Amino acid sequence: MNRREYLKKSLAGAAVLGTAGLGFAPNSYAEAVMGETWRNGEYVLPALDYAYDALEPHIDAQTMELHHSRHHQAYVNGLNTALTRLAEAREKNDFGLVKHWSRESAFHGGGHFLHAMFWKVMSPNGGGEPGNRTLRNAINESFGSYDGFKRHFKAASAAVEGSGWGVLAYEPNSNRLIIHQVERQSDLSLWATRPLLMVDVWEHAYYLKYQNRRGDYIDGFMEVVNWDAVAQMYDHARAAR
Repeated sequence: MNRREYLKKSLAGAAVLGTAGLGFAPNSYAEAVMGETWRNGEYVLPALDYAYDALEPHIDAQTMELHHSRHHQAYVNGLNTALTRLAEAREKNDFGLVKHWSRESAFHGGGHFLHAMFWKVMSPNGGGEPGNRTLRNAINESFGSYDGFKRHFKAASAAVEGSGWGVLAYEPNSNRLIIHQVERQSDLSLWATRPLLMVDVWEHAYYLKYQNRRGDYIDGFMEVVNWDAVAQMYDHARAAR
C-alpha cells in the first residue's frame, strides 16, 4: 500500500473529527472559518485571504510569510505523516510507536487547525471593538466589559508559559465565553469549548519584529482582529450548542 492509500485510509474520517472537535461541520462551515484545509485525501495548507504585507505595521510581512509558508506547512506535513504512520501501525498490527505518533498527530493537528483559524481572525480592516451586537453583549456578560475582556485576554496570552496560544472560546454548558491558555498547542485544551479567537504566542509569530516584547506583539494583534469572523464563529458555536 503506497503513502496516498495509507493517507486515505487514515484520514478518511480525520477531517470530520478534526473540525467536529472544534464545533464545525466538515466541508461547509469549516472552510468558511479555516479555508481549505483538506483536499484529495490529505490535509493541505490553506491560502490566506490577504497578502503577506497586508497586516503591516502591526504584523510584518517577513514574519507572515515565514509563519504561513514554513511553520504552518510543517504542521500540515507533520500531521499527514503522523496519521500515515498510525495507519501503517494498524495495517501491520505493530503499535510499538503508537504513543509517539499519537503525540505527533495531536501536536501537529493542533498547530494546523489553530493556525488555520488564526489567519482568519486577522484582517487588514480589523481592530477596534466588535461590531456584532450579539458577540459584544456576550463579551460584556462574560467579562464585565470589552475593556475587561481585552485586559484579561492580553494578560493570559502574555503569561503563557513557554510557547502556545491565548484563546477566547465559547463554553456551551454555561453558554458563556471563557479565556484559556494552551501550552504548546496540544496541552491544557478544554475539550468542551469551541475556539473563537486565538493569538499565537510562539516566538516564531513575533520575534523578527518584536523580539522578546510579547506584550507589544499582542497589542499589535489586537489592532488586526477580524471581529466579523469571530462573530461568525460565535453564531455557529451557539447554534450547535
